[in-house]
Amino acid sequence: MIVDCAVYRDGRRRQSGPMPVEEIASQREVGDFVWLGTMDPTPRELDQIRAVFGLHELAVEDAQEFHLRPKIEQFDATRESGEPVQLIILRTARYDDDREEIDFGEISVFVADDFVITVRQGAASDLRGARARLERRPELLRTGTQAVVWAILDTVVDGYAPVIAEVERDIEQLEATVFSGAVAPTERIYHLRREVSDFYRAVHPLQAVVTTVERSEPEPLAPYLRDVADNLALVNEEVAAQRDLLSTVLQANIAVMSAEQTAVGVQQNATIETLTKLSTIFLPLTFVTGFFGQNFGWLVDHIGSGQSFFLYGLGALVLPSVALLTWFRITARRRARAVPTLAAIVPPS
Repeated sequence: MIVDCAVYRDGRRRQSGPMPVEEIASQREVGDFVWLGTMDPTPRELDQIRAVFGLHELAVEDAQEFHLRPKIEQFDATRESGEPVQLIILRTARYDDDREEIDFGEISVFVADDFVITVRQGAASDLRGARARLERRPELLRTGTQAVVWAILDTVVDGYAPVIAEVERDIEQLEATVFSGAVAPTERIYHLRREVSDFYRAVHPLQAVVTTVERSEPEPLAPYLRDVADNLALVNEEVAAQRDLLSTVLQANIAVMSAEQTAVGVQQNATIETLTKLSTIFLPLTFVTGFFGQNFGWLVDHIGSGQSFFLYGLGALVLPSVALLTWFRITARRRARAVPTLAAIVPPS
C-alpha cells in the first residue's frame, strides 16, 4: 500500500496531499526530489515503483525479505541518469504492553539524489511523524534526500528508548523476584533474554550504517547525524548491559532453584532418617514379641508368674531399646567429630 508520495522543491512540498506514482514523471522537475512511502506493498506495486524509478531487481527483491541485521548496500544504476541507488535496511522495535513482548519491524530505504523510497514492514515502522517533522524544517529539506535519511534514522533510534525502558522494568521485576528468594519463571527470563538478543542484533550493526551515512552527508546535516550516532551508542550500551544482566538473573534463578531443591532434599533425608530409626527400633521389638507369642511348651511351663513376665517379656523389650539408643548417640557423636567446624577451617586473624 502506498501511504504517501510527494515532490519537494527548495525545502517545500509542492502538493497538499498524496499523489499517484504515475504522475511523478510529469510533476518532477530538475532539482526536485520525491519521497515515496509504502507499507507492506504488493508485488504489483513494487513492480510499478521499480519501473518508474529504475530500481535494480535484486534491490527490490531484498526489500521484500525480513533481515536480522541492518545493512547498507549500493546497487549499480539501471536508470537513465546512470546514478547508483543506495539501499539501507533498518530494523524498528516497539514494546507491546499487553503481551509484554518486543515487536520488530523493518524499513527498507532506497536513496538517490532525486528520490527516497521507503518500504515499511511490520507494525513497528511508522514514519508519519518523521515526514511531518521534516516538512516543518524547510532549511533541512533544502539539503535534499539526505535530510530524509536523517529523519528516518532519527525516528528509528528514538523509537528504541521506550523499548529499553519497558525491558528495564521487566528486568527489575525479575530481579526483585529472584533476589527475594523466590523462584521466577525460567521460561519468562529465557524468552526476555532472547528478545533482548534480537534487539541487540537490530541496534549494534546500525552503528556501522550510521557511520557510513555520516561520511556521505552534507555539512549542514553533520551535527544532526552526530546526535543520532551518540544516541545510538547509548542505546547499544544499554541493550548490551541488559543482555548481560539477564544472563546473571538466569544464573541466580537457577541457583535459587537449586537451593530450594537442596532444602527439599535435606527435609526428605531427615524424614527418611527418622523413619529408618523407627524401623530399626521396632525390628528387634517385633522379633521379641513374635518369639514370645509362639506359645510352645517350654515357654508356657516356665513363664507363668508376674516376675517371669516382667523379666523375660518386658526385659527383652527394654534391653534392645537401650542398646539401640546408646548406638544412636555414639554414631551422632562420631558424625559431629568428623564434620570440621568453621574455626578449624578459617584460622583466627
